[in-house]
Amino acid sequence: MKIRVDAMPGPGQAELVERKGLGHPDTICDALAEELSRALSQFYLERFGTVLHHNVDKALLVGGVARPRFGGGEVIEPIELHLAGRAVTRVGSDQVPVTEIALRSATEWLKQNLRGLDVERHVRIVTHVRPGSLDLSELFQRRERAHRVLANDTSIGVGFAPLSALEQAVLAAERALNEPGFRDLHPAGGEDVKVMGRRDGARAALTVARAFVDRHLPDLDAYLAAKEVVRARVRAVAAAAFDELTVTVNAGDDPAQGTVYLTVTGLSAEAGDDGQVGRGNRVNGLITPYRPMSLEAAAGKNPVSHVGKLYNLVAADAAQALCSELEGVLGAEVYLVSSIGRPIDEPDLAQARLWLRDGAELSSLAPRAGEVVGQALARLPALLPQLLRGDIRVY
Repeated sequence: MKIRVDAMPGPGQAELVERKGLGHPDTICDALAEELSRALSQFYLERFGTVLHHNVDKALLVGGVARPRFGGGEVIEPIELHLAGRAVTRVGSDQVPVTEIALRSATEWLKQNLRGLDVERHVRIVTHVRPGSLDLSELFQRRERAHRVLANDTSIGVGFAPLSALEQAVLAAERALNEPGFRDLHPAGGEDVKVMGRRDGARAALTVARAFVDRHLPDLDAYLAAKEVVRARVRAVAAAAFDELTVTVNAGDDPAQGTVYLTVTGLSAEAGDDGQVGRGNRVNGLITPYRPMSLEAAAGKNPVSHVGKLYNLVAADAAQALCSELEGVLGAEVYLVSSIGRPIDEPDLAQARLWLRDGAELSSLAPRAGEVVGQALARLPALLPQLLRGDIRVY
């Protein structure tokens, strides 16, 4: 396998970065698709001794209807969650309880992660998982005969490293707001958080959208005080990286007109927004239009042979390794593309692009860079147990 190594320029003076947080409708869809894949994989392993073919990477959230008000409002119509995809539903006479697995995995995740949501009253879950096509199922099984895992899609994976200061700040801001200890101290903050970061030279700005839970806020003054707590928290985790940082919370508010981001559940999904798998964060937890990105929805794809998931994880791992292991490499991008039916550790094209420190020579680094990418591809089998344990997040 030939691995192409090229040089690339360093970062520019402007940058945009976004993260959709734990309770964002798109993130909820990603999470439930990935939880369903994990639950199916674990069932297949326990019952049949191997992970069988599935791709359950289609999910849609249809927002509900709610009437929030200070002191406590109500959800009038529930959120609808539609989980769809393809999976092995029968082995011989043994029926796989796909619907029960889907309902259980979704309900457990919602209850564990979204505290303001009463799952029984506020959510309706509908499953649409059907048997997989014969050709893809046969291709998945062919790995047993070939003793190699074969790609079940022609797909691209990309990764980059290291994260810029703005990327780190956006990631840290959302995680700080949804950190369990902070939420315990400030229960008025809902899990639905979105952070948009922009940088122009050394000046940066973070715009934070956070849903607030109405029953914890008696009036407008309490809401405005809760917003200030959020702004201070974001500044505390992000300000040191920039010469100048502006933080804005809930920019759409108009307190004089009584317009504020108040919800019953802490989620825009209760009334204001819908969601879909693949519209949110990439596998590094960010949306980075100034960086290479794949449009693949990694969540819900099978963790054995779907390169739409695995190549994005491997590319990110390889990029990080290039930066940490090669002297003179300040940044790296890795691109991988497969052909359906080929061994997943033999991509059709593997390319590394390196941002080099002044004086570093590409010709001297290229052989070692190729080895590093090859070693990352060799670690593909180690991803399966990590994904099944939930040690790797893909959103």
